[in-house]
Amino acid sequence: MQKVKRMRIGIIGTGYIAKRMAETIRSVKDAELYAVASRAEDKARCFAERYGCEKYYGSYEELAKDGAVEMVYIATPHSCHFKNAKLCLENNKPVLVEKPFTVNHAQAQQLLTLSQERNVFITEAMWSRYMPYRQIVETIISKKEIGEVTGITANIGYPMMNVERLLNPDLAGGALLDVGVYAINFALMFSNSDVKQMSSFAVLSSQKIDYKNSVSIEFNNGVLASLYSTMTSVTDMRGVIYGTNGYIVVDNIINPEEINVYDNTHTLQTIYDIPEQITGYEYELISSMQAIQDGKIETQELSHFEILKNMELIDSIVQNCGICYTCI
Repeated sequence: MQKVKRMRIGIIGTGYIAKRMAETIRSVKDAELYAVASRAEDKARCFAERYGCEKYYGSYEELAKDGAVEMVYIATPHSCHFKNAKLCLENNKPVLVEKPFTVNHAQAQQLLTLSQERNVFITEAMWSRYMPYRQIVETIISKKEIGEVTGITANIGYPMMNVERLLNPDLAGGALLDVGVYAINFALMFSNSDVKQMSSFAVLSSQKIDYKNSVSIEFNNGVLASLYSTMTSVTDMRGVIYGTNGYIVVDNIINPEEINVYDNTHTLQTIYDIPEQITGYEYELISSMQAIQDGKIETQELSHFEILKNMELIDSIVQNCGICYTCI
């Protein structure tokens, strides 16, 4: 890997996830937090003062048109990702879009087509795709430490019924796009196969956003996955990969601290520690910076093809469960 050159980064949005990324950028060598934009200029100014941005803007358009910005991180609500990313691509700005990439497959396809037409980088900030734990698990699987993979389970949940944006179909609220995508990505990463068929169920609000959902997937290689996500309660956040000779337990599939491998008698065989990190967001940031420097329009960890596969599966779940996002 080549040395990454210093890169000036702008952030669209000033909420919690924008603040976490700002902390990350400030701690990553060769990354410069250069600009921030909000629809409210006062919010942008306060953010800039707190995190040391050289520029702040009261509109997203101004940041997108700033010739000094070399990459944009989008940290707005789910419903805004498509519009904000499209604005950046139309101004030839490489884009790192917070998950979910878009609300549906059609939006994702439009962005990736525009990226290819303009030869401008874009990817999704699905941080679990970039973290060191992914390579650790893939190595365990490839070395047959648990034999042949037969099944996968994953769950994720937080009590978030008081979070207004998650109750709003205009903002693409619900459990699926906010936390369910992590369980889905866990299964897609480690199944090593394409989806053969899927079934799903959800408990919906009166406005048809999902409070909780359950997804079952059969992959072409015979691996079965059972996934659960919810905004109504906490879960153990655990991902398990089952094999013919044992199983792998990943505690906290969002940001693991340890990976444990057990044999068929449930005896712990190996503990794999996770390297220390800044926030966990640095891996997607560094990978994106490297890809942009190398003239690529996607990352190795999450190709455009994989983004589309993810969104196609999410579309199927939405349709099956009767979920309704009024923003599309």
